[in-house]
Amino acid sequence: MSASAGTGVFVLSLMSIPVCYFFNSLIYNNSKSTIEMHASIFAVFAVHAFLSVVNLIIGLEQDNIIDGFVTFYLKEADPHSNTAHGHMIAYWDGCVHYLMYLLMIAAITWGDSYRAIGLYWVGSFLMRAIVYILGNAVGKYGTQVGPHFLLHMLYISVSVWTCFRIFSQPSTHDIQLTTTQEAEKKSLRERPLDWLFIIYLMPAWAFCVFRGLIVLDCASKFCQDYTQHYEPYLKDPSAYPKVQMLVSMLYSGPYYIITLYGLLVPGCEWMPDLTLVHSGALAQAQFSHIGASLHTRTPFSYRVPADNQHIFLLVNVLYTLVPQALCYRCCTDPAFFLRPKPEKKRE
Repeated sequence: MSASAGTGVFVLSLMSIPVCYFFNSLIYNNSKSTIEMHASIFAVFAVHAFLSVVNLIIGLEQDNIIDGFVTFYLKEADPHSNTAHGHMIAYWDGCVHYLMYLLMIAAITWGDSYRAIGLYWVGSFLMRAIVYILGNAVGKYGTQVGPHFLLHMLYISVSVWTCFRIFSQPSTHDIQLTTTQEAEKKSLRERPLDWLFIIYLMPAWAFCVFRGLIVLDCASKFCQDYTQHYEPYLKDPSAYPKVQMLVSMLYSGPYYIITLYGLLVPGCEWMPDLTLVHSGALAQAQFSHIGASLHTRTPFSYRVPADNQHIFLLVNVLYTLVPQALCYRCCTDPAFFLRPKPEKKRE
């Protein structure tokens, strides 16, 4: 790796400091009440943004794209960092989470609501944290948990507090009574996009449960053939894919059923928030799963066979993107999911 490229990455890691300082100056000059209301969560996002870029550097050095920045840390770090799953988490945190932190900081700065982005981050963070903790506990690295794991638990504890703060933010939906009533009167035939989502939900539920059964060592020949030819990574001894599929089966499975109900019955006000949290969790989970299934750090016997990679990618990418589209539909046109509220009378 050339020195100029390494220097560029180092400069990128330091960019979070002046960017956060710039936003901090703006929010300070905005108003004292804004500072008192958002100072703590602003500080959390600023620190998390810096840590995200550190994770990006870790991922780049693990893949030998840069060299010499965090060599000592990688020698002493917990084994999770050296797995394919750990690599993908580093890239996700260094790119996607970093962008979300900056967007939420900007929203706080300008006095806008950061609830939607925050809920998406909540889903992504919770999926990452659950898989990390349980994967370390039951996988082959369970006996190698050290001080870095405790530091990570501190990071998770602060992030959980942040999740509660985000959930406490008020909803920003402001739709007129007539608009809500007109949307609720529409039948499913008049909502073709919702009809397509309903068609998708049942096979998505089946696929979610199917992969959960595979990691539970289902003896069915079909499960064994699928694992061997399409997703051998599900049997990786690190246990991260196993935990991830079990979490998906236990949470995404019920989600698809609940969402089916929400698309059929008007007035389910929880739909936009629920789809935000789930789409964030699924995006993070699928990014890690797809990347780790193809990564060179994964033993060759657990990687997706080259002849079937196109099928693997097609199925998993569709499984990832359709919930994002559903989330976009629920958040940009939520009238069907809101209960009619009487308009305020003008005095």
